[in-house]
Amino acid sequence: MTTKTPLALAFPLRGSQLIEASAGTGKTFTISALYLRLVLGHGGEAAGFGRELLPPQILVVTFTDAATKELRERIRTRLAEAARFFRDETPAPDDLIAELREQYSPEQWSGCANRLDIAAQWMDEAAVSTIHSWCQRMLREHAFDSGSLFTQTLETDHSDLLGEVLRDYWRLFCYPMQGDALSWVRANWGGPAALLPRVRALFGSERGLDDGKEPAELIAACLQERRKALLQLKTPWLRWAAELRDICLQGVANKTVDGRKMQARYFEPWFEKISAWAEDESQEQLDIGTGFSRLTPDGMAEAWKGQAPSHPGLDAMPGLKASLDALPTPDAAVLQHAARWVGTRFEEEKRRRAEMGFDDMLLRLDAALQADGGERLATLIREQFPVALIDEFQDTDPVQYRIFESIYRIEDNNPECGLFLIGDPKQAIYAFRGADIYTYLRARQATSGRLHTLGTNFRSSHGMVNAVNHVFERAESRELGRGAFLFREKNGENPVPFLPVASQGRKEVFGRRLRQ
Repeated sequence: MTTKTPLALAFPLRGSQLIEASAGTGKTFTISALYLRLVLGHGGEAAGFGRELLPPQILVVTFTDAATKELRERIRTRLAEAARFFRDETPAPDDLIAELREQYSPEQWSGCANRLDIAAQWMDEAAVSTIHSWCQRMLREHAFDSGSLFTQTLETDHSDLLGEVLRDYWRLFCYPMQGDALSWVRANWGGPAALLPRVRALFGSERGLDDGKEPAELIAACLQERRKALLQLKTPWLRWAAELRDICLQGVANKTVDGRKMQARYFEPWFEKISAWAEDESQEQLDIGTGFSRLTPDGMAEAWKGQAPSHPGLDAMPGLKASLDALPTPDAAVLQHAARWVGTRFEEEKRRRAEMGFDDMLLRLDAALQADGGERLATLIREQFPVALIDEFQDTDPVQYRIFESIYRIEDNNPECGLFLIGDPKQAIYAFRGADIYTYLRARQATSGRLHTLGTNFRSSHGMVNAVNHVFERAESRELGRGAFLFREKNGENPVPFLPVASQGRKEVFGRRLRQ
């Protein structure tokens, strides 16, 4: 009986590959095993990279500094343990390394041990880092090709500088305002401190057309448009309010209405408010409570005995509240102006001070790769790191994906390099930090036919794994539950089908401790 070769030993160490690894399926164990194989040049023509690599040539990107430190030490330990085993100094640290050694002749063991030892000693120089740290390093080492300064300070908190720039914006554009524009800013923005989080949220999306208008002009133009739209809404209600009031009074007088649902003490205040609202040009909001639902064709039909009356006001009422909420507002246009101005000045100040923030490192490397000399820069980085392993790939944002796509050309599946993406879409939880599950779906599509799965959970009990499989499989059996994310491609296919995993189980069992 032959046993199936573990994925960590059979995995092809070239081209672009995607590994889906659910929680507890040995992701870190597999990454360290792939690292060992790359160091040894394992796999031959079928599954090998083609040459031996040293730690500085193998890029490993993790999500946090803590994960970086842990993974570096795990790989170092694994390399040292494997080296001792290849020399027959210790028993096999695990079955996978034992099987790996069996694929070499005894005459080769000493050479393998030497390579593993050298790699373990090189781990302090290993390219195991977070995406931000690695981007900073690339900007520094390839300063000419990336257009970056050779020496830049990493500033982890730019809040003070950003606040200073925003106060400059306020002094320049808001202090000189008068009339309606000033009133609007006071009512909607308050001050620089309240505006700061709203402007910051728009950084990166402020590249709209700049028509050259200043905020005061934008506000004045929009408020004029808003007043015009509001007047159009109000004009017919000057007449409709009185007509509908008469219809309701006549219905009460003729007893053609349900007295429990239509009484003068209910509808008289509605029409008073509507009339006052329609006559006052400055009043925008209208609050008539349940009148919004009663003064509609369906509401009148419910309260009327027999044939309910018809009226254009009843037909217009269902959309009135939505139309009021949709009145033109200067907010979007003026926030775009503020975000564009503040963002530009903020970047200028950081460059003047030779400072970078965490996001700047990604954005600047991405911009350099998209620029005219981007292909040369991509080639240099690809030669420096012929193989890259990206951990927690489900938390990658579009900018990070574009960086690795520019360097390794994921869909091309280039055999001269290796890009191995490791992730679990079920653990995509960092949308608030920019991570995008659609980025993962792009990678899944780009690596079509090269998807690998770690299929056994080594952490949880049989019962727990079976329960999780059951929950997701039940969801998959229902049309609205397929894919766990409710995503659909245009052709109706499930882009992220749930793949159940087996379980190794645990030796521990729940017990009951009896009192003495």
